[in-house]
Amino acid sequence: MLKNYNPDVLSCLANLSNDEVFTPPELANAMLDTLPKELWQDENATFLDPCCKSGVFLREIAKRLIAGLKDKIPDEQERINHICTKQLFGISITAMTGMLSRRSVYCSKHANGKYSMCTEFYDESGNIIFNETKHTFKNGKCTFCGAAEAEYGEKARKDLESHAYQFIHTLNAEEIFNMRFDVIIGNPPYQLSTSKLNKTQAVPIYDKFVNAAIKLKPQYVVMIIPSRWFAGGMGMDNFRDMMLNCRHISKMVDYSNAKDCFPGVSISGGINYFVYDSNYQGNCEFTNIHNELSITDNRNLAEFDCFIRYNEGINVIRKIKELSTENIVDLFTSLDPFRINSNERGHLARYNSTDVVLYSSQGKSYLHDNEFTDRYNLLDKYKVMISKVAAEHANEPDKTGKYKVLTTVKTILPNEVCTFSYFCCGTFNNLNQATYLEKYLKTNFTRFLVMLALSSINITKDKFQFVPMQNFTDNSDIIWRQPITEIDKQLYRKYKLSQEEIDFIESMIRPME
Repeated sequence: MLKNYNPDVLSCLANLSNDEVFTPPELANAMLDTLPKELWQDENATFLDPCCKSGVFLREIAKRLIAGLKDKIPDEQERINHICTKQLFGISITAMTGMLSRRSVYCSKHANGKYSMCTEFYDESGNIIFNETKHTFKNGKCTFCGAAEAEYGEKARKDLESHAYQFIHTLNAEEIFNMRFDVIIGNPPYQLSTSKLNKTQAVPIYDKFVNAAIKLKPQYVVMIIPSRWFAGGMGMDNFRDMMLNCRHISKMVDYSNAKDCFPGVSISGGINYFVYDSNYQGNCEFTNIHNELSITDNRNLAEFDCFIRYNEGINVIRKIKELSTENIVDLFTSLDPFRINSNERGHLARYNSTDVVLYSSQGKSYLHDNEFTDRYNLLDKYKVMISKVAAEHANEPDKTGKYKVLTTVKTILPNEVCTFSYFCCGTFNNLNQATYLEKYLKTNFTRFLVMLALSSINITKDKFQFVPMQNFTDNSDIIWRQPITEIDKQLYRKYKLSQEEIDFIESMIRPME
């Protein structure tokens, strides 16, 4: 039986939700550690959490201020009252999290309650407020957050939460408290569904919290958000460009596997927190954490078109670019070359001589010649087929800490086609050339370069932008007839990789014969 076991209730809550993730106290404190220590001795510093869930950020800030202001405000009750009424402010995301946050910060779900540690509040909300807000719908979507009216409209929600978060559903967030904040910190909700029927369709909203916070012009913004923005897409291109080109971001800590900071929670592409300092101009102190390794480098985040999260990969890409100006992206066909839906399963047997072989996620079957369209005249070619979904769910490695990256890489023959679940990289009249490309794609070298550009489970041809073009013939400087492990060694030599760089690649990528 465990003795003296007194778990932090906020640590327990941190494991409850994948949608609106609760922040463990340890992570909240790591984020607070990125701020100057002088803040905790400043009785005039003001702090806002615009997306309170458990109140953990405000609670941990209160602890630091209570200790830091001891000399300036010796009386403990006077000090607590000053901190609670003059320095700490929050906007909860629901009525329930408002009560939870007040319980965390004031020790009472009512700020003016009998057990509240602050004796100067005259209403039950104190400085942690919740004002029910409504979406503003136009053409079926909320103009502020993009939520679907069919799912988040008043008729659909009835007595349920609207998820119309006050901080991002107003044009004048500065009027919520009518004051300026020195620090805005939090863990915002990440996304909202855009389809009542298809729950996998969701629109990111964390970027709207970041933009709204910066718009209020605090000195510091510290937020933890999904790392999917590294790749853009889903309406995130403008946000991505802003973040990568923003010279005010002084620090960023990126977890390749979100479970390393949110135990038990899978978040595709990992998670990161950053410090926006309005008084700072320069490169970012970027730290990536993976496989229990923490690597930090001072970087220009916009050095490459695609953001690179692994600092160890930067020099590898630089070396490749010195020797190769072309990449293999041009070998890829446009999406859906045969106009075959991903859910097509074909026929179990070949009925006509003109039937073709179909590859789907369920394996091999057959299609009649009138059931697909050969848009780019690829049917009579040898093609290398690649799955559009990465091998790892939510960018989580296997038990050894390694990644496979590409799920399926296969040469398909003339009169063979594939569904929309795949795309074709390279089409040849010669089987050997297709086979050589297949081997190249299976090397640790190539899959490592794809992984550098990958920040979600979706693989698109732009994720191959760092993979250099090769000569896929027997006249190449690479001897393609050798095993893949030997081809890797040739590629390492060709691009002059150091043993340290090679070791890192081998430590990250699982062999794929």
